[in-house]
Amino acid sequence: MVSPSIHGHFTQEAVRTPDAIAVSSGEVQLSYRELDERSNRLAHRLRELGVRAESPVAVLMERSVDLVVAILAVLKAGGCYLPLHSAYPLQRKQWILEHCAAPVLLADEVMRGRGLPEGADVVVVEGEKGLTGYPAHDPAVGIDPAQLAYVIHTSGSTGEPKGVAIAHRDALGLALDSMWADGRHERVLMVAPYAFNVSTYELWVPLLHGGRIVVAPAGDLDVHALRRLVAEERITGIHLTAGLFRVLAEEDPSALAGVREVLTGGDVIAPAAVQRVLEHNPGLVVRAMYGATEATLFSTSAPMTAPYRAAGPVPVGRPMDNVRLHVLDADLRPVPAGAVGELHLAGRGLARGYFGRPDLTAERFVANPFGAPGERMYRTGDLVRMDRDGRLEYLGRANDQLKVMGFRVEPAEAEAVLAQYPGLAHVAVVARESDSGEKRLVAYYVPESGGIEAGALRAHAVELLPAYMVPTAFVAVPALPLTPNGKLDRRALPAPVASSARRAPLTDRQRALCTLFAEVLEAPEIGIDDSFFELGGQSLAAMRLVSRIRSLLEVDLTITQFFDAPTVAGLDGLLGRPEGEQG
Repeated sequence: MVSPSIHGHFTQEAVRTPDAIAVSSGEVQLSYRELDERSNRLAHRLRELGVRAESPVAVLMERSVDLVVAILAVLKAGGCYLPLHSAYPLQRKQWILEHCAAPVLLADEVMRGRGLPEGADVVVVEGEKGLTGYPAHDPAVGIDPAQLAYVIHTSGSTGEPKGVAIAHRDALGLALDSMWADGRHERVLMVAPYAFNVSTYELWVPLLHGGRIVVAPAGDLDVHALRRLVAEERITGIHLTAGLFRVLAEEDPSALAGVREVLTGGDVIAPAAVQRVLEHNPGLVVRAMYGATEATLFSTSAPMTAPYRAAGPVPVGRPMDNVRLHVLDADLRPVPAGAVGELHLAGRGLARGYFGRPDLTAERFVANPFGAPGERMYRTGDLVRMDRDGRLEYLGRANDQLKVMGFRVEPAEAEAVLAQYPGLAHVAVVARESDSGEKRLVAYYVPESGGIEAGALRAHAVELLPAYMVPTAFVAVPALPLTPNGKLDRRALPAPVASSARRAPLTDRQRALCTLFAEVLEAPEIGIDDSFFELGGQSLAAMRLVSRIRSLLEVDLTITQFFDAPTVAGLDGLLGRPEGEQG
């Protein structure tokens, strides 16, 4: 009998291969039987706390084996999991918890120590602690395939995040797609933040096919750490955002040695990066993926193998099982092959809508004139064209929404947060693209009177926005330039200018570090006290810089250490006195 639920399919795997390892993190590992029984016990605890069908259960934990137990337990209790990103400001976590009226919050000791949102019963998940008195058998809660499995929040144009509500049948449609049948994703590295949609692949593709989730250590990873994990854990399948894939291709393409298939997407994929990775890993399959949280992560794919030559854009491929693509004009009429139109998705994977927001749901999920009565399609807002062979090419956005480091960003949400700062008359957040193709957010603001310190405005943003939505530069302007139609004239906005007052390097190592900083930031000059992040650096650029510092200076530097000392002077002190230098 085919189970209608995610956890039902997992249970079938646990019966089939009970002693196989389901999830591991370093020395900690659980077999399918152990994961099944531990999640059953926690599910009984959740039922005791009142979790019922579609009860949102918030999850705020670091990446760990316990995290996988927690998410599985929520489903077994009949609830839907509501992941909270550990890097979110506390106020954003609180808003999500209250908006969804989550009665229970699953946390770990680390997150509890950092401060938890209020208003829900807190259960600390730590191994079998507090669970031994609960039954190890399944609570056997009846599940309808249309019942919600999870709610994942994305950036919202109204100034508040919006929760995308996905049912069991939609997540199962992705996890059981025929694309995974070749066994290439036997050992999947869980490396993405679990509060983002890629976790749907990292969790359920391995677990519903008898494979293993290998949980990466908590915190940020650099290129060196990824190489080590891939080799030591014998990873066969991995997802990397287009930006991270590009960094890995440039800095250390052989880090993917042994991987059978790497999925990449979330933004425009660099053809040169695909070519370089395949040249170093001829047995690898690089699969370009396209999709949206509102359509359960992935909707199309395009496999690429060696020999590969970078010639033109990387297509995002053809539809996955039971997905239908419609490339339409503004009047919802199909455009001819080769013409540009907005992509609409139908069939497998469409979300129920935005949790608690029927107005937004009606705006983005519209009637499908090409389907049966009652069918819907999702307006992606993405401009694409389809060739005569049915392959899709992604061209960009039809609206103001942006992709930054693979994350969806609504500039209006960042603008709404910044507009709360006292004394601000107008603000606009735009993306500026560097020579290497990386997008960086820049905030342009007009004070009502007097001056507003950029540092104070940045601190305000850091307190209320996720890190990837905080602008990398804040530029004061006397007025926002407008077009003749009264819209913001983005082309007339000035480029951010770095301060001219900076301290010059004094030693050979400081000079080498300044050169590397300038190289990665694409800046003409760097002072030893300039913060990498205040100059526009982001996490992907930081990974690139750390890799080059390790290579050039032959030092053991981690991305976490760099985040703690993001200036040349700070790094120089962290690295200590160079060998041979006299005191």
